[in-house]
Parts: sequence; C-alpha cells; structure tokens
Amino acid sequence: MSGFLAGLCVAVLPLLAAGFWLGRRTARTASLGGLGTPVEHATFQTLHTASLAAPPLRAGLTEETARRSARRLRTLLGTDALCLTDQKQVLAWDGVGDHHRTEIMERLAGPLETGRGEAFRLNCDAPDCPLRWAVVAPLTVDDRVHGALVACAPRESAVLVRAAGEVARWVSVQLELADLDQSRTRLIEAEIKALRAQISPHFIFNSLAVIASFVRTDPERARELLLEFADFTRYSFRRHGDFTTLADELHAIDHYLALVRARFGERLSVTLQIAPEVLPVALPFLCLQPLVENAVKHGLEGKADKSRISITAQDAGAEALVVIEDDGAGMDPDLLRRILAGEVSPSGGIGLSNVDDRLRQVYGDDYGLVIETAVGAGMKITARLPKYQPGVHSASRRSEE
Repeated sequence: MSGFLAGLCVAVLPLLAAGFWLGRRTARTASLGGLGTPVEHATFQTLHTASLAAPPLRAGLTEETARRSARRLRTLLGTDALCLTDQKQVLAWDGVGDHHRTEIMERLAGPLETGRGEAFRLNCDAPDCPLRWAVVAPLTVDDRVHGALVACAPRESAVLVRAAGEVARWVSVQLELADLDQSRTRLIEAEIKALRAQISPHFIFNSLAVIASFVRTDPERARELLLEFADFTRYSFRRHGDFTTLADELHAIDHYLALVRARFGERLSVTLQIAPEVLPVALPFLCLQPLVENAVKHGLEGKADKSRISITAQDAGAEALVVIEDDGAGMDPDLLRRILAGEVSPSGGIGLSNVDDRLRQVYGDDYGLVIETAVGAGMKITARLPKYQPGVHSASRRSEE
C-alpha cells in the first residue's frame, strides 16, 4: 500500500507543476535565478511547496492541520482563495472572500455525498470581492469522503478544475498516509496490551505467595519485595508512551529478577554487563523484559541444578547490541520458526513473536530478533537497536521537547 501511495505522489506532482507553471509563467520569467527552464523552475517550486504542505496533513484533517497547509495549497494553485472542509464545516480559509463560507458549505452537500467534484458560480454583492467561481474537489480516503478542497477564483477555468482535482488527490494521499500511521499506532498499542496480558498470572501469584511467606519470618524482606513488585507492575502497566529507554527497561528487569530470585534462591544466577553509553537509547516499551522472562522460564525448566542467565548491552557504533542468553532447555529451531511466524501458540516462548514483530515494525525487517537455540543447548537472543530512528523517542524525552 505504501509503495502504491508513493507512486501516486510521484505521478501527481508533475501535473501539479504543470498547473503551477501555467498559472505563473507570465509573472515569474524574469526571476528564474539560473534554475533552468521555466518548467524546471516551476517543478522545483511545486516540489518545495508540496514538501512544506505535507507534514501537517500527515497528522490528519483537523482545523490546525488545515490552517497550516491551506496557504501552501493555495500557492500550488495560484488562486485568490482556498478552503479546506470536513463533512460539517470549513476548517480553514486562506485568501480573500471568507464571507463565502456559509454559501460554500451549503453547496457542498452533493459533492460530499457523491465524491464527485464540481464547479459553481458564487453569489456575491460585495463590490470589492473578486471571487465569482468555486471549484470543489472532494478529499477521499479508502473511498470515504472526509471533506473537500475548494478553490475560488474570479472566473471559470478548465485548468483550475483539473489542477484542483490533482491537488485534492495529493492531499487525499497524505490523509491516507496519516490514516495508515494512526492504524499502525493502534496496532502497536494493541500489541502492548496483548503483551501485558501475557505477563504470567502464575508469576504474579507466585510473587505474592513468596512475599506472604516472608511477612512473619522476615517483615523487612517482605516489605522490600512488595516494593519491587509494585515498581515492576507500575512500569509494566503504565499508560503513556510507546517507547522507553534502555535504562528504564533494565530497571524494570531488575525488579522482575529480584522477585524471581526471592522464589528460586540459589537456583538462579544472573550476570549483567551493561555499557553506560547505551543506557539512553530509546526502544519499544516492554521489549526486553519478555525476553528475560523467556530466559528464566527456559533456564529453569526441567533443571534441578543452578541455571545461569547473562544479559549484556554493548555499544556497537550506530547501534546498541543487547544479548540475553540462558543455559536451559532450549527449543527445537523448527518450532521456534513456527512460533515467530504465528503458526503455533507461543506456549514456550513468552512474547517472542510479539517482540520480534514490534522491532520489525519500528526499525525494519533487518532488525528482528536473532535467536540461536537447539534442544538441550539453551537459547541466545540478540536484539540490535539503532541509537537513532526517526519517530522513536522515549516518553520522557518527548515531554522535554
């Protein structure tokens, strides 16, 4: 879908450039500044103006985004006035003649219902108002009309009708991309909820049982564990931010391991080796804790002696390299592939497919989990995290910005 939208943008922009040039060729010939032919100059101007109009539209169609993009869109068309509407009202008006708002909304009923553009004469008694015609081009996303782009001019023009339609198509593409971004955000939120639901009820029950066992014999120890449990659950069920820092994620893991150690005692040995340089790196929320929980489960599964787990986070230039390894039961590689592909229930791999999917969605397919395992040979999970990725910022950093 994203490839199709990108292709459509490429196809539409030359048409916009042609319309821009036709409307401006007589006024700009003396100021090309060595940029080439008039068509090349118009193409450059169109691409630049479109690039300025796109970011607000990528946030959806609201009064604020319409206001921020309307002037750029009017520049693309070279009209005296332009407005953007939703289904109920004019969201933004740029240019002269905004007293035509009510008339335009009354005339939009047909185009908004049918999704077809049209041109009509404006009724105006104001002697200083140059607007006499309006061209309506609906804005559609997935065959649903979200609003309209209305260009107003002193006279009827076939060129303006065509140009307004092309600009409206380009705006619709931006709105569709915004809709895809919102869908992606909802998907990530749903996956985080699913991951929270995977936090084992047995772990919660066992943690509370361990805390209860210390209440009479060692009240201070029970108090410490209760605080560890509260901090871990507070972090796991927080409701703000899709991303966190490696430092915060490791801090939550430390709370989780304190509860596990209280239950299993000397049976579990955990070593950590963390490079301070990677602690501020942002990553998807609840991305590493499920991997550690998986290591604990497989490390202790079917073993009577001590289980060893190592957690390392290394500075690897433009990336942080996180490795979680256990010496437990391991897993059949074919079964692991089926779990990651979603073909079987991850009864033996808590959150592995969820974490792998989210890493690929955020960073791309090259950043999925790398898992080395075999039956009886333990498991080694490697996650590569770019130190910088557009749009990936922890909640605390966004609040500072």
